[in-house]
Amino acid sequence: MDICNLILEDHAEQRKLFAIIEEIGTDDAEALGSVWNRLHGLLDTHAEAEERYFYPTVVRRGEGAGDADDMHEEVEDAIDDHNEIRDAAAAVAKEQVGTKAWFDAVDKANLVNSKHMAEEERQGMTDYRRHTSAEERHAAAIKFAAFDAKYLTGVKAVDKDPDAYIDEQKG
Repeated sequence: MDICNLILEDHAEQRKLFAIIEEIGTDDAEALGSVWNRLHGLLDTHAEAEERYFYPTVVRRGEGAGDADDMHEEVEDAIDDHNEIRDAAAAVAKEQVGTKAWFDAVDKANLVNSKHMAEEERQGMTDYRRHTSAEERHAAAIKFAAFDAKYLTGVKAVDKDPDAYIDEQKG
């Protein structure tokens, strides 16, 4: 078990749930709401789990990977993305399920989430793998999986200041 694999599995689940929403008719508000509630919970829990068990290690050991200039840019962008995802997901709740406005809000959440996942998969994960052992990735995966299971229906979404987050992780 590897935390990077768990993150990738969550990303696949997020993509799947967005696709399911796209396939449900506008007349089935109950199904749309149910799938969205699961997805919203997953988005919030996933971001919080990454901020607890993945990104602190990137802050302490990372150098920047992929097209990131350095660790600070990589993590700052990721935390900013998490904030955008939280805010976009919260905006969905302000609209009536199944309406055009609701679907537009879901589309925005999908867009910001998709952008984040692509960046994370080529930057943060590469940086993490390069600077951790298989044993460390396994130990982090246990914590990540336990958190995910504990907060299956979601966590309280709280935006974070990226610079303050990085400073806190540096200790």
